[in-house]
Amino acid sequence: MRKTYECAKELYPFLEAALQNDWDKASKIRHKITKLEKEADLIKRDLRLHLPTGLFLPVARTDLLELLSAQDRIANKAEDISGLILSRKMQFPDALSKLFLPFLDSTLATAKQACKAINELDELLESGFRGSEVNIVEDMIMKLDEIEHVNDEKLADIRHRIFELEKDLPAIEVIFLYKLVQWIGDLADHAQTVGGRLQILIAR
Repeated sequence: MRKTYECAKELYPFLEAALQNDWDKASKIRHKITKLEKEADLIKRDLRLHLPTGLFLPVARTDLLELLSAQDRIANKAEDISGLILSRKMQFPDALSKLFLPFLDSTLATAKQACKAINELDELLESGFRGSEVNIVEDMIMKLDEIEHVNDEKLADIRHRIFELEKDLPAIEVIFLYKLVQWIGDLADHAQTVGGRLQILIAR
């Protein structure tokens, strides 16, 4: 989870570079995002291969694998987002450019909160998924849901702004702007799913 968050947060300097049309810098950061995504993949594969089966796990193996997949989707989506922007050298209308960084910042806040919650997994295991540690993690998951809800509102706002600009932009640019904001929103959804999968571990 730390690796996937490390990967996702590189989107912020990447988008800053893209908004300034600094494609050399954006390309370098995109290379870093791809490298981090591959590193996350290697960790995921290693964990999948070495997870014990049967009675040696304190939680269901399938639940852990689902949690792992949810984390993996964060890094994958970060790579997709950077790839879309760079491959098209996307141009952002002035009226929209001021909205994108705050929107992305809100999205990355969900990934950061998911990372904080996952970091409590050791303590959850030590406590046998009981006591005050459970309450701490449940509060973190509630906070994650709140951040994701705020992000949904920002997504709705930026979609509305794109709609207002549609008539002044080439149709193909409009299509890719909608796709981009949806993918950024998806990243927040994946982070929320991590919290949801962690909640299932606690509940069981």
